[in-house]
Amino acid sequence: MRPTLVILAAGMGSRYGGNKQTDSFGPSGETIMEYTIYDAIKAGYGKIVFVIKRSMKETFEPIIKEKVGNRIELAFVYQELDVLPEGLKVPEGREKPWGTGHALWVSKPEVTEAFAMANADDFYGYDGLKTMADTLTSMNNSELGACIVGYRLSNTLSDHGSVNRGVCQTENGYLTEIDEILNITKTDGKIIYEKDGEEHELTGDEPVSMNLMGYTVPVYEVMEKGFIEFWNEHGQEANKKEYLTPTVFQVLMDKGVKIPVPETDSPWFGVTYQEDKPLVQQKLKKLIDKGIYPDNLWG
Repeated sequence: MRPTLVILAAGMGSRYGGNKQTDSFGPSGETIMEYTIYDAIKAGYGKIVFVIKRSMKETFEPIIKEKVGNRIELAFVYQELDVLPEGLKVPEGREKPWGTGHALWVSKPEVTEAFAMANADDFYGYDGLKTMADTLTSMNNSELGACIVGYRLSNTLSDHGSVNRGVCQTENGYLTEIDEILNITKTDGKIIYEKDGEEHELTGDEPVSMNLMGYTVPVYEVMEKGFIEFWNEHGQEANKKEYLTPTVFQVLMDKGVKIPVPETDSPWFGVTYQEDKPLVQQKLKKLIDKGIYPDNLWG
C-alpha cells in the first residue's frame, strides 16, 4: 500500500505576523505547502491528511480541494485544545497548542498506512519526500517503526544569520542520538558554531533532521501513552510545556526500535518571519527556471 503524508498546518504563525500556511510564495499564488503536495503526489503517496484548526475549515479546505482535485485522496482533522485522550481535560488558562506530538496524534482516525509528518511552512523537495516514501514502503506497518530523512547540513543553512539544527548521530545507518546544535553560521567559507566558549567546525555533510519523520501505525499507541504521561506531569502548567515529536523517537529507541536515517540531497528551506518571504520566493523561482516545477503547479 502507498504511504500517507500528514501535513501539520495548524500553527499560529505568531512570529510571521499572519497565516503563513495560506500565504502566496509561488508565481501563481502557490503556498509552500502546495509544493510539498505536488512532490508527494509525484513521489507516490496515496493520501494526504491535513492537521488544521477548526477556524480554518471554511477557507483552507475548499481552496485545497479545488486546487488538488482528485489527484490524491485528501482528509482533514482538527487540532484543538479539547481534542484529548479520554479522561483528560483542558486546564484553566491553557491557550497554547499542545505541540507537534499532539498535532500528529490527532491525525490517527484518518491514517491506516505507514505515514510521514511534514510541516506546512517548510520546503522539503521531491527527493526528500521520495526517500521517505521508499523507506516507509519497506517497513512492516504492523510493527513499531519510525525513520527520519537526513538532510545534508549545508543544504539547510541560511545566508542571513545563524540556525539551530538537530544533527543525527548514526551507527550503520540507524539513529543513535539527535544532537541539538545552536547558532550554526557560515563564516569565511567555514561552517562553525560555539560551545562552552570554544569554536567548532562542521563539514556540512552531517545529516540533520528537518522534521520530515516517518512512522508505522502502531506508533500512535506510543504517542497517546506518551501524551497522557506528559499531561499528568505538565498538563496544569498553562502555556509552558509542549509535547514534541522527538520525545516519541527517544521512547522508541528506549524500546530497542531501530530507526533508519536515509539521506537526501534535496534542498530545504522554510519561513519563520516576514523577512524570509523574498528569499523563499527567489529560491522557488530558481527551481522553476531549472524546469523542476512549472510556473503553475496545478495548470
